[in-house]
Amino acid sequence: MATKLSAGILLHRTRDGRVEVLLAHPGGPFHAAREHGNWSIPKGEPADGEDLEAAALREFREETGTLPAGPRVPLGSIRQKGGKVVTAWAVEGDLDPASARSNEFEMEWPPGSGRRQSFPEVDRVAWFSASEARTRVTPGQAELLDRLDEALADR
Repeated sequence: MATKLSAGILLHRTRDGRVEVLLAHPGGPFHAAREHGNWSIPKGEPADGEDLEAAALREFREETGTLPAGPRVPLGSIRQKGGKVVTAWAVEGDLDPASARSNEFEMEWPPGSGRRQSFPEVDRVAWFSASEARTRVTPGQAELLDRLDEALADR
């Protein structure tokens, strides 16, 4: 079985001398009540033959409605518990969570009902301090937060 790939952007900013990161909460009925360990950087799978950095930018736009400006700092790749490999870039910037708009997906809901409903791929985004982000993000992506800390310490 081929390894699943995903590419994403870790948007960050500094407020009152403290780094904050933007995380996305997955939409749909399966994730509605899950908070801790369920958030993610905006990311998604590349199309066949699509460059990973281009995929990261496209996915960020699809999940937030905006395109991050500014230089991208590679954070490398991590392997999540389920085996998916996530490659990420850090971008310094800002985004008003209230203005974020996600694309939608369709699924049968409730299961077995024969009814199809649309749900946002991301139901909300929010800024978190680095320590709070570590409690919210899916555990496999915490390494990306560590790599962001290292990259920021090096500048």
